[in-house]
This record gives sequence, structure tokens and C-alpha cells, in this order.
Amino acid sequence: MSRLRVSLPPLHTLTAESRVSFARLQVKDGQVKEAGEASLMQLGQMPKAPAVECFLHPEDSLLASIELPALAPAKVSAAVACAAQALILGHSDSLYVAHSPRDGDGQVHISWLPREALARLGQVLEQAGLKLRGLYPAPYALPVPAAGQLTACLQDQHLLLRHSPRQGSVQPLPEDALQVLLANGAGLQWIGEAAPPAALEQLPDSCRWTGQAPDWGLHGGVQDNSARQQGWGRAAALCAVALLVWTLGLNLYAARQAAQGQQLKAQMSQRVQQVFPELPVILNPLQQARQQLAARQSGASGDAPYSFNSLVLQASNAMPFVIGGVERLNYQNGELQLSLLSDTRVPAPDSGWQGLLTQAGLEASPGDQGWTLRAATGMATGGVPMEADDSEEDEDE
Repeated sequence: MSRLRVSLPPLHTLTAESRVSFARLQVKDGQVKEAGEASLMQLGQMPKAPAVECFLHPEDSLLASIELPALAPAKVSAAVACAAQALILGHSDSLYVAHSPRDGDGQVHISWLPREALARLGQVLEQAGLKLRGLYPAPYALPVPAAGQLTACLQDQHLLLRHSPRQGSVQPLPEDALQVLLANGAGLQWIGEAAPPAALEQLPDSCRWTGQAPDWGLHGGVQDNSARQQGWGRAAALCAVALLVWTLGLNLYAARQAAQGQQLKAQMSQRVQQVFPELPVILNPLQQARQQLAARQSGASGDAPYSFNSLVLQASNAMPFVIGGVERLNYQNGELQLSLLSDTRVPAPDSGWQGLLTQAGLEASPGDQGWTLRAATGMATGGVPMEADDSEEDEDE
């Protein structure tokens, strides 16, 4: 088993094809097993590639230390956010701030990066097939020094300093910073070449990978961004499921309402048929019941050849498509007006149904909303057409 560590280039230049320095460390003793350069994509294609510990470029390693009073752990983050406002240039909402636990001397060490940069890093690692184990500022790859000493290393014209397990710093002017440190009598453990004469010890370059990782880092910002993206995807999926359930429920409700409407209409038709047994067929129960009541109150007979009942019977025989499709009936002066529902399909006149009406001595004329049935011309005062045909046959005989 081994651990994989990577030294990142500046994040604004990072891609999956960027070449990076890497090292494999033995888990037992933490010593370098392998070191070299490769692209992130190549590292992700290695068999059984372990989760990677990434160390930021010195340009991206923004570090500071602040002093806080003794606070409950839950309140430290809020206090750090307030104290960091004076150190951060820009809107703090767009930055992710990480911090260490409070030391015994009251020091809290903080680092920050734009959330956008962390999100981009997460995308690049995912594209390369690498899983992030930790993300730390550059100095935390260095070994932890003995008490009262510093571990130092030069990287890309920056001086990296490791003070303690939780504290590190980056100096952009290495020569000036070294002069100040040596003038103050700081004991330096120097890694790599070009060690200053006053350095206590010079360590091989491979030691720049062997430092103990701190108990805090910036990887929470990358994971938080992934969780947010997953949260949005989960929310969208839940919205889609809710919309589907609502649509199904609405369709079921509409189907149930339609079934109840048909059942109510059937009950009304049955009731009207019971009260007015002389009705040959029920097209519009409410309208026909009103017509029958008006006829009874006026004393009109329903047995005339072209009475309301007769016209309704002939219409149901010759025009079966109107059954269940009539919105309103109007009978006046021997004419029956049928107003049809908008979804009622009316066959073409040449399909034969008008011929049946003609045989019955009736004619149908279309209107804006339906059809008007009346006695055919010359038949308004005559008898039932079929009876007239029978009388003519008798005279011929």
C-alpha cells in the first residue's frame, strides 16, 4: 500500500493534461517509494490508483494566523469568518475559508481560495479519474520540525516554511525572509540544494514530500461543491418525480370525475324514463323533462305525427350519433332544434342518415350549433309518411 501525493501548478492553468510532480510514499514509514512527473490523466489511469493528496502551488497557498479567545468548537468557524474579513480581499461569500482547531496558545491558522477555483479543481480531478483525499497549502508537504525549529524549502521562487503540525507559511521574497529568520536566530532544516550557511541541517530533496498532513485543509471546499451539484441533481430528480405523481393524480381525478358524470347522467336518464315513459329515447334528460312538463301544463298531446316525442324518436333512429351528444333541445312550432356538444362527430350527409329522415317525412337542416328537424315540405299537415304510402298502395289495389 502507498499514498499518492501531487504538487499542483497554479489552479488557473490546471487541466487534466497538466504535468505535475508526484511521489508515492510507503504507508508504514512514510518514505518516498517513487517520484517523478506525469499528467493527472496518466496518474488516474494507473492500476489501483489510490486517493490523491494534493498540495497547492505557492501562488495559491494563501495562509494567515489569527488569535481567538477560548470558544466552543461550534463558534470557532463563525469567529474565523468574522476575523478573516480583514484579511480577505473581495467578497467572502465567493471564497471558501478553511481553518485549523485553536491551539493551546490561542492561534488559529486559516487558508482560503475562491469557490470557483475549487470547483474547477474538482472537475479536473474527476475528468482524470482521481479521487481527492486531501488538499493542503504547499508548506504542509514538508516534514514537521523539532520544537523551536523551522523546515524550509524553495519552490518556484517562493520560500516554504513549516512551523508546526498545524502551521505553515509562504514567503514570496525568499532572500529577504531568510535574512530576517537568520537574524532572529531561527534554526533551519533546509531541504534541497542551495542551503544557507547558517542552516542547522540539509535534508535530501525527497524529504519535501514526507511531511505529516495537517488535521485541516481545503478539501472540504471541493467536496462541498460536489455535494451542492449532487444536491441540485437530487432536487431536480425529486421535482420530476413530484411532477409525474401530480400528473398521474390529476389524470386519475379527471377520469374519476368523468366516470361519476357519466354515472349521474345515466341515473338522470333512467329517472326521466321512469317519470315520462312515453319518451321513446333519452337524448338530454334535463331538457326533455322540461319539454314534457311544459307540454303537460299546456295540455298538448304527444301523439301528433310531428310532435316532440315523434321527432325525438325519428332523430334517434336516423341519427344515432346524437345519442349522448346533445347539449340542448328546443321544440317549437313543430321544429326540433338539436344543439350538439363540440366533440360530437357528425357523419357526412351522404352516409345515408338523411335518407332515413326523408323516408320518415322529415328534413334536417344544419345550423351554427347543430341541426333542426321539421316535417318535409308538403308534409307539415299530412299524416305519418309511412301511413301515406300504405294508403296509396291500398288505392292501387
